[in-house]
Amino acid sequence: MQSCRGFPYPRRGAGAPDRSAVPYAPRMSKGIGVRAARVKDVQAMARVHVESWQETYRGVVPDAVLDDPGFPAARERQWLNALTEPRWATHRVAVAEHRGPLVGLAMAGPSDDEPDLMHLYVLYLLAEHHGSGTGTDLLHAVIDPDKGTTLWVAERNPRAQAFYRKHGFELDGGSKIEGGVVDLRMVRLPGPLSRT
Repeated sequence: MQSCRGFPYPRRGAGAPDRSAVPYAPRMSKGIGVRAARVKDVQAMARVHVESWQETYRGVVPDAVLDDPGFPAARERQWLNALTEPRWATHRVAVAEHRGPLVGLAMAGPSDDEPDLMHLYVLYLLAEHHGSGTGTDLLHAVIDPDKGTTLWVAERNPRAQAFYRKHGFELDGGSKIEGGVVDLRMVRLPGPLSRT
C-alpha cells in the first residue's frame, strides 16, 4: 500500500507505452533479477500481489478480502491496465524474478494529490525473499532519487515502515482508513537512495 510521481516511457504505436524500454538498468542480487514489467508478466504479477498480501496482511485485512476467489482476477486486470493503458504511461513498473518465477513487483508514478511529487503505489515481495536486497532493487527501479516521493503504509506493518525509513522516508502525520486498515503517509525528500 504505497505511492510515487513518474517518468515518461518511450511510446510505441498509437500511444501505448513501451515497457520494454527501461529507464533504469536491470539489476541482479542473490540470484534475483529486477527488470521492467511486461504484459506477459500480468498473471504472475497478480499471483505475487495476492500471495504477498496474504502473507503480509493476514490478521490486518479481513480474510474475506484476502481469500476472495475473485482477488487474483481483479489484480490481473489491474496490472494489465497499468501496463497497457496510456494514462499509466508515466508510471514505472518493475518486477523481480528468481530463477524464472516472479517474486516481487513495484510501481511508482505521478502523485494524484501533489503533482510535484512521485508516489510509490506498490512494492510487494514474497516473504521468503525479505532481506535479500530485492526490495531495495525494486525501489531503485521505480523512483527517481531527485524527486520527492510519498507512499501509504499500513500502520500494522512495522517491517515495511522500517524498510522505508532506511531509504529516507519519514512519517509526516498523514493517515487514512481504507478497507478498515489504518494507513500512514510517509514522505521522502529528494536525494541519494541508500543501497542497503
